[in-house]
Amino acid sequence: MAQPKYALARTLRRNLTPPEYLLWQRLKLRLPDQPVFRRQHATGPYVLDFYCFKARLAVEVDGGFHNLGDQPAADAKRDLWLMQQGIMIYRVPAADVFRDVDAVADGIRLLALERLKR
Repeated sequence: MAQPKYALARTLRRNLTPPEYLLWQRLKLRLPDQPVFRRQHATGPYVLDFYCFKARLAVEVDGGFHNLGDQPAADAKRDLWLMQQGIMIYRVPAADVFRDVDAVADGIRLLALERLKR
């Protein structure tokens, strides 16, 4: 298996897309009794947009290119690998982040909290 892509993750952290940046401004807040998220987290051969280690929850912000060319097949392969590692993938359309970033962030936190109760 390929080594985690630490250098790529570091580069991506410095170059977030606009919807990733908006969502990170909400998820990075350390709120009492709320799960902690990392941005552009390297795991195995992949870099996850956001990751909550304790909940084993990956959050991917999907822009329009996720529907083009070979990208759907690549996303499916990636999702399968992550699921085999016990990681749940939650995909959020970038348009939803632009429409109501607070609602998206709140929904992600609730999902992480539900997973922590298991």
